[in-house]
Amino acid sequence: MNSPLIQLLVLAGIAVFLILRLKNVLGTREGFEQPPVPKPANDRAGGPNLEVIEGGPDLDITDHVDEDSDAAKALAEMKRVEPSFHVADFLQGARGAYEMIVMGYERGELSDIQPFLAEELYESFVDGVAAREDQGLTIEAEFIGVRELKLTDATYDPETGEGELTIRFVAELTSAVRDQGGDIVEGSLTEVKRQKDTWAFARTMGADDPNWILVSTDA
Repeated sequence: MNSPLIQLLVLAGIAVFLILRLKNVLGTREGFEQPPVPKPANDRAGGPNLEVIEGGPDLDITDHVDEDSDAAKALAEMKRVEPSFHVADFLQGARGAYEMIVMGYERGELSDIQPFLAEELYESFVDGVAAREDQGLTIEAEFIGVRELKLTDATYDPETGEGELTIRFVAELTSAVRDQGGDIVEGSLTEVKRQKDTWAFARTMGADDPNWILVSTDA
């Protein structure tokens, strides 16, 4: 028997020996076995001690209103009717709408904001702009930013499907009123003023039109 054949037989014997040893140590699997259960997040090295409760509170709601409040129940119903509705997204949109509407009124550019105003509110804006134009007054304003924004109330009418959300804004801007000669008769272009408004937006939940409409203002 030549040397290569002897080496081959020795290696084969070693391989069989190792397989038998591994089988004794690890055992064998027969039939269906459940896959290994992953360790909870808090058992993993370096991971935070977190507990996830299935069916717990909706943080998109409870981050903004009390969990057991009527407002929370109204928001939950809105989300049931329209699952794509998110409170956080709405508030982000409301921030932008507030600036657009405030500056549209200050500058008298109402056509740009008309689609976002209830009819009665739009008419009151028109009257306000017309009154200052009759006096030869113009407003020069610069919006600095929304400093505070808070959802203060939410209601839902199951009969009409209309949801209404009330938002409190605190914003900063500069505003000056000029007369026909261009002189400033009120306000300042350099002094920042803080403006507080409480606005209500409404919309029929589940409707094709995604726009919320400003239905009331209470400065």
